[in-house]
Amino acid sequence: MRRFAADRAKYLLRRAVSSSSSSYPSLSPHSSSFPYSSASSTAFDPPSMGSFPGQSSPVTLQTINPKVLKCEYAVRGEIVTIAQRLQEQLAENPSSLPFDEILYCNIGNPQSLGQQPITFFREVLALTDHPIILDSSETQGLFSADAIERAYQILDQIPGRATGAYSHSQGVKGLRDTIAAGIEARDGFPADPNDIFLTDGASPGVHMMMQLLLRSEQDGILCPIPQYPLYSASIALHGGTLVPYYLDEATGWGLEVLELKNQLEAAKSRGVTVRALVVINPGNPTGQVLAEENQKQIVQFCKNEGLVLLADEVYQENVYVSDKQFHSFKKISRSMGYGEKDIALVSFQSVSKGYYGECGKRGGYMEVTGFSTDVKEQIYKVASVNLCSNISGQILASLVMSPPKVGDESYETYSAEKDGILSSLARRAKTLEDALNSLEGVTCNKAEGAMYLFPRIRLPEKAIKAAEAANKAPDGFYALRLLEETGIVVVPGSGFRQVPGTWHFRCTILPQEDKIPAIVERLKAFHKKFMDEYRD
Repeated sequence: MRRFAADRAKYLLRRAVSSSSSSYPSLSPHSSSFPYSSASSTAFDPPSMGSFPGQSSPVTLQTINPKVLKCEYAVRGEIVTIAQRLQEQLAENPSSLPFDEILYCNIGNPQSLGQQPITFFREVLALTDHPIILDSSETQGLFSADAIERAYQILDQIPGRATGAYSHSQGVKGLRDTIAAGIEARDGFPADPNDIFLTDGASPGVHMMMQLLLRSEQDGILCPIPQYPLYSASIALHGGTLVPYYLDEATGWGLEVLELKNQLEAAKSRGVTVRALVVINPGNPTGQVLAEENQKQIVQFCKNEGLVLLADEVYQENVYVSDKQFHSFKKISRSMGYGEKDIALVSFQSVSKGYYGECGKRGGYMEVTGFSTDVKEQIYKVASVNLCSNISGQILASLVMSPPKVGDESYETYSAEKDGILSSLARRAKTLEDALNSLEGVTCNKAEGAMYLFPRIRLPEKAIKAAEAANKAPDGFYALRLLEETGIVVVPGSGFRQVPGTWHFRCTILPQEDKIPAIVERLKAFHKKFMDEYRD
């Protein structure tokens, strides 16, 4: 009966669409004149957005918030839009392009490229989302005992045992307790669940802090260059000023405190009040892992200058070198003897990265320490405007910080899945790093962590002039040609900002290991052809 009703609904919907298609054009965002395409209209042409009879549109580029126009996000910019169009073309005509698939190396989206989710995490999510199956006799044979036990624990923590209900605006208290315990186990220092705000990935936490800190364009945020475009975009949207500090490519993207001091003084001389310092560790797009001593210098700098330290630590599980390990800035500051009254620190974590790669589940948190009670009340007020983050993401964040332990039924499977993913990522990073360094005019620092490589490309003058003629940044010109000739999608370095006069691109290490040789082969062939074409 249910299937009959669904089929009937589909039939009625198809008939309604068919009968209206002769009157209304397609709203495909890829049509040449979105939202209305003259090519698809027949008997009736609705007025365009800019030509209402007798009046102009109430919304134009001239009347929208100028902060929106200023905001840019290169990771999903022009190159990706073109890639999606080419993918549609391949679907319609597989032989129409010189490649048979689009290889998305532009964004840290592991499961879209074939990475499998962690079994334990998905078992717990399934059981908590559909708890009726916990009472089924078949469940014991389908799910591990510790997943069943964890699902019962989590449901007992959620009011009404309902994952479809709103939670406390900071997140379910029991889940925050679990995360705080995980932070304490990681760092060796206490963590307070009341300092934790569960968010839909790390990005909303970043936006929340920008809303809190930025009062006008006279307020600035120190950001690394190259940077993850979330920061430049959120600073623009919230009306502040990005104060750049440049990472040193020659020393493996080193972060020099002297550079921080120089940029801080330069900002002050321009009348900008710097409110906070953003540090991304491990680095995005640059892939470096900070040394412990360097982190201590950064903490000391923030304390001396009265800056909030915004620690983006979403890649904390992604470290691929034996001589480096991840240390949270919370651990570093506490090990230096600094407590709540000494330094304001916000740490961001996400379920999207690491070995879990659950980007679409939108889970994460920020730990807010060193803020007064009255300021925390304001942060809570901002969080409450959005009611709460999604419950599945909240559950995943608690699982990430409290995975199976030795002796649990799921531990061996979990450990094998985790180690398999991380060791494969390390191999992929090394293969791509070696391939990039073999190309003429390309140098690539070692991928110590995160999910990306950020090679520098030294382009011939003829290529730079061709890019100027096409009204594109040289690395954007290179990336577009790479896409059109190989199907490989990378992000131009200009989208992350870079030292003027240098050109880069960001490439993820996420395509599955069996696809890496094809990427390397296509990249090498393209690069040689490109350099020969534009050789001075």
